[in-house]
Amino acid sequence: MIEIRNPFLPGCHPDPSICRAGDWYYLVCSTFEYLPGLPVLRSRDLVRWETVGHVIDRPGMLDLDGIGSSGGLYAPTIRYGLGLFWVACTLVDREDPARGGNFLVTAADPAGPWSDPVMIDAEGIDPSIAFDDEGRVWLHGTRLARAPEWHDQTEVWVREYSPDERALVGEEHVIWRGAVRGAVWAEGPHLYRIDGRWFLVAAEGGTEFHHAVSVARAEEITGPYIGDRANPVFTHRNLGRTSDVIGAGHADLLQAPDGSWLAVMLAMRAADGRHYPLGRETFLCPVSWEDGWPVFAPGRGRLPRVIPIPWAAGAAPAGSWQPDDRTAGLVAPSDPRWTALRALPAEIATAEDGTWRMPVRATSLQEPSAPSFLGVRQQHADAEARCVLDVRGLAEGESAGIVLRQSERDHVSLVVSRGRAGLRLASEHRRAGETLRRDLGPLAEADDVELTLRGRGYDYVFEHGGVERATADGRDLDASATGGFLGLWIGVFATSAGAEPRGEVRIIRFEYAPARPAPGDR
Repeated sequence: MIEIRNPFLPGCHPDPSICRAGDWYYLVCSTFEYLPGLPVLRSRDLVRWETVGHVIDRPGMLDLDGIGSSGGLYAPTIRYGLGLFWVACTLVDREDPARGGNFLVTAADPAGPWSDPVMIDAEGIDPSIAFDDEGRVWLHGTRLARAPEWHDQTEVWVREYSPDERALVGEEHVIWRGAVRGAVWAEGPHLYRIDGRWFLVAAEGGTEFHHAVSVARAEEITGPYIGDRANPVFTHRNLGRTSDVIGAGHADLLQAPDGSWLAVMLAMRAADGRHYPLGRETFLCPVSWEDGWPVFAPGRGRLPRVIPIPWAAGAAPAGSWQPDDRTAGLVAPSDPRWTALRALPAEIATAEDGTWRMPVRATSLQEPSAPSFLGVRQQHADAEARCVLDVRGLAEGESAGIVLRQSERDHVSLVVSRGRAGLRLASEHRRAGETLRRDLGPLAEADDVELTLRGRGYDYVFEHGGVERATADGRDLDASATGGFLGLWIGVFATSAGAEPRGEVRIIRFEYAPARPAPGDR
């Protein structure tokens, strides 16, 4: 029988949301400051996923410039109703709460084009969408409680949305403040109409070790909601720090082709029970119904390693991983893995004859802007990335290299710089906003420079010429150490460090590969 191995979307695929339209399932997840934003994945069987497009994929749809790392596009919801696909999301600037806000986009085809965002006059985060039996649209979301009883108490609101007026209408109803007294961040709410009742599935505890799933139900969408006596109905926090999967939560329910129930949710693989360089990944969880309530991972109480998929027609190719049946080797410019920071990849570089031509920018990786950077998610605990860079176009004072990135404040890079005397190699380790630069000496003048990054669990090694040049510890770079919500990206950058840029770098080749076969990846 075909099986899904968790996480079925490895690497930083947080806050998953899923819907079904016809025979297809569609899934979106958060992308924060990376663009294109909000990938749209589709699958018939939940086993093999294809990237069909992105929701935020045109210049000018949203302005992310100046938004720091782990800000940007938060916790989208995707739904199908009234003949359209809908995505609700939040644009967040953690330094300026007045900037951004909740928005809606729609599309007749989930591959796009998506409409320009319609901003919604509702504070908070994590908006979601529900359709009632009369065809009315109900938005709901999370905000800090207006009369809190404890720090970081939140509340879930619901209100009707008028597609004609493109605005919220009617009375607002506060329907939930968390299942556990004292629990923080009741968030990620989703409402479902199931067997004549309305069910609310929400996260609480914060998207970290104490993350959990809670459930409530009501006769009317506006409430009153009664919580499940078993709340929180699902969490990994009770497993303690010996569990190598932590932080399970932010669930979205779906019904499988055979009528059974499942949920997608995020969790983190943490070999030491604390640190998770790959970030929050997307897992699948079986769900059953007992006494009118959903039971997550029945009989187990934890996310399974593998889930049998009896309706799947065939397995993904051996050695591949999802989405897009990815395999080890070349990441071509046409590959949907490529992302840039606060700009689209095509705004940063030009694809030419199987390579990227990337003009140098004055902006550096330390600034919350749009530097010359193209990168991909690290999707495996043991992985290797190799780039070949044509550095002939670098002007004096400019540099380029390979980087392992968490944020502006935390990243490690191996850097090739052009000075008056020629090329030099250096390492830069930026931690908590402080940069330690180590000069590694001159390089022989050459057209191309090959740089390699190898990751083995928490240990990273940067190499040039087959020689170790720098190291990094993933426990210093993950979100639990640095603060924020992202996993690690591996990419190529170029900068003139504030001077007027004159040169360019060409990415001749970029390769990514798991260091062990994908099915055995930890």
